[in-house]
Amino acid sequence: MDILIMVGQLLLGLTILVGLHELGHMLTAKWFGMRVEKYAIGFPPKVFSKKIGETEYMLGAIPLGGFVKITGMVDESLDTAALQKDPEPYEFRAKPAWQRLIVMMGGIIVNVITGIVIFIALNYYYGESYLPASEVKYGVQPNEIGRDIGFQTGDKIVALNGKPLEKFDDVYSMDMLLGRDAYYTVERNGEQVNIPIPADFMDRMADNKERMFFVQPRVPFVVGEVAPNSTASEAGLQVGDYIKTVNGESTQFFSDFQAAMQKYAGKPVTIEVERNGQPVILKTTVNEDGTLGFYQKPLVEYATRDYSLGESIPLGTNQAFGVITANLKGFGKIFRGEVSASKSLSGPIGIAQIFGDTFNWYKFWSITGMLSMVLAFMNFLPIPALDGGHVVFLTYEMISGRKPSDNFLENAQKVGMVLLLGLMAFAIFNDVFKIIF
Repeated sequence: MDILIMVGQLLLGLTILVGLHELGHMLTAKWFGMRVEKYAIGFPPKVFSKKIGETEYMLGAIPLGGFVKITGMVDESLDTAALQKDPEPYEFRAKPAWQRLIVMMGGIIVNVITGIVIFIALNYYYGESYLPASEVKYGVQPNEIGRDIGFQTGDKIVALNGKPLEKFDDVYSMDMLLGRDAYYTVERNGEQVNIPIPADFMDRMADNKERMFFVQPRVPFVVGEVAPNSTASEAGLQVGDYIKTVNGESTQFFSDFQAAMQKYAGKPVTIEVERNGQPVILKTTVNEDGTLGFYQKPLVEYATRDYSLGESIPLGTNQAFGVITANLKGFGKIFRGEVSASKSLSGPIGIAQIFGDTFNWYKFWSITGMLSMVLAFMNFLPIPALDGGHVVFLTYEMISGRKPSDNFLENAQKVGMVLLLGLMAFAIFNDVFKIIF
């Protein structure tokens, strides 16, 4: 069931984004009087189709893409037989270069608009809930990767790149993790210490199971929810219990409790809890994976903020374009050799894992909005067979006044298809490799 939820979210998100992307191409083509032969979501074999006017609308059985077939255009179908004749007025190749450029940009523009609208809507509808840095009174607990770069237990993060920290989640922001010469400032034993972020930090996190959470707030907690038929339930843990010790070791913070669970995984333990002001002793055996089966409730006050539509528009727009900025920074690190491509790039399996095995509308639309901007960015890359490749050729034509030959465009399309198929194969293999190893 978990896998079905992940795959279902991936397919739903891709269907929405690909459908809108191809719709952008189709609408701009029809706007300029070009004949659109087919609009397809998914690839053959055909599941459903209906012809309306000159256009066949199709749903394919392989839901990992889509396409629009515009008469007179050299595309991924490589159907060049009709190009041997003189162009008809309704063909793509018969139209001015500026019109063809807008058609090729149509899908990218729609994806950018979609991403912006999603982020605006999320801010307006849900607002923002965040952990104020002032609530992290006991500092942070670093994991192995956090300790490697210089964090110590109890460090209080007070600034990011010299700017005071207000929202604790900003510690994990892409601006920090992908920035050059970025650093954290922490308060330690009454002094301020700067902790620089290494250039290969993203690579280190890719090798760490806990990934982003290289530091976590040290906050007191109580039992928030007990899973039915779990070890916690059988042991007698109840909602609201404050777990004081495990085998005599203090577990004031959830990070302490997690460490104790890993230490005693598969072993019997004695747990002292405080319940309604009274001490209670429970005995149980920790699961092999170091869990008992309950959700914690941090004893901190989260802040909430609602945004008006006027506030949501610039905020959502900045968040949307922030995705593109993060991608540019990420590619820059790959090209400089600071980050490994194999650890940074993900295919459909990796994307499905990002969606997760539980469904939540806020998370689904957040990831879909991010993917919409990523799709726009990737399609704008100057690779033949992508929209960006067509944009390069059309820009050359508009500047030079000379159109590349149909034979050149056909061969460029073939090269681009080989590159894209190779990249897709690499991404899928890389996803499988990361799961196995």
